[in-house]
Amino acid sequence: MPTRRRLLAVLLIAALLVVGPHADADAATPSTATVAASVPWSWPIDGVRSVAIAYRAPAHEYGAGHRGIDIVSAVGSAVRAPADGVVAFRGTVVDRPLLTIEHPEGYVSTFEPVMSTLSPGDVVTAGDDIGVLSTGGHASRGTMHLGVRSGGDYINPMLLFGEVPRAVLLPCCGPL
Repeated sequence: MPTRRRLLAVLLIAALLVVGPHADADAATPSTATVAASVPWSWPIDGVRSVAIAYRAPAHEYGAGHRGIDIVSAVGSAVRAPADGVVAFRGTVVDRPLLTIEHPEGYVSTFEPVMSTLSPGDVVTAGDDIGVLSTGGHASRGTMHLGVRSGGDYINPMLLFGEVPRAVLLPCCGPL
């Protein structure tokens, strides 16, 4: 019997160690409830909405993941501002042209590879042309990577478009 109690104690301590840090990390990460913009964003590409690569949150700040979505569109297609904002950056980073916009409510969006004639400080309104899809970077030819940060943390951009359905928990398994 003492062995069973020791095993139970070890399992309880292990569970607390596993759950403890994650609870703190989750508190610092924006939740779905706090992320949705007060006004839904507009889709930045005209035509059929197709996401080639979905958002995948990393396990930790420096972990592997996909911190945005890759949207399918033809090279040379117009890219539009998804929401009002101010251009924060336009330039080439490594091998890809980027455009970054700061939006109200603390959101920052980055589009790559996007060629633009806008300059930092330019004001944009939702739906304005902000550039054209180019090539380069990690996004496959014919796709545009859209990353969004809220409070410095990457979030799933689809949350801002109002297109991520809420999870619904279903009953499972009956009485134990």
